Amino acid sequence: MESSEELQFDFAFLGKLVVGIGEVSQITGIAARQIRYWEDKGIIVSLTEEEGKNRRYDYANIKKMLLIKELIDEGYTLDSAAEKIRKRMETIDKALKQLSKPGKAPKQ
Repeated sequence: MESSEELQFDFAFLGKLVVGIGEVSQITGIAARQIRYWEDKGIIVSLTEEEGKNRRYDYANIKKMLLIKELIDEGYTLDSAAEKIRKRMETIDKALKQLSKPGKAPKQ
């Protein structure tokens, strides 16, 4: 069994992680063409600022792609999967903001 030290995750590293579209395609199993389509629809956002440059994605977008792919594999449409993930992320953000307020305990 692994110790708790071995299970620690480097969140600082994830904040700096930026991967090109080809690598994202290999990691996720999602075709680069499909990733570009999702970006064109506004479902994900690349970090590329200039037109014609290679698309690059951060951890948050890669995670979002994997979640959407999972939902599509379960039978959701792209739009319904994207909406479900958007709502889930809003709920998580709201909970984290609530938890980060000093002296405020979440309501049960």
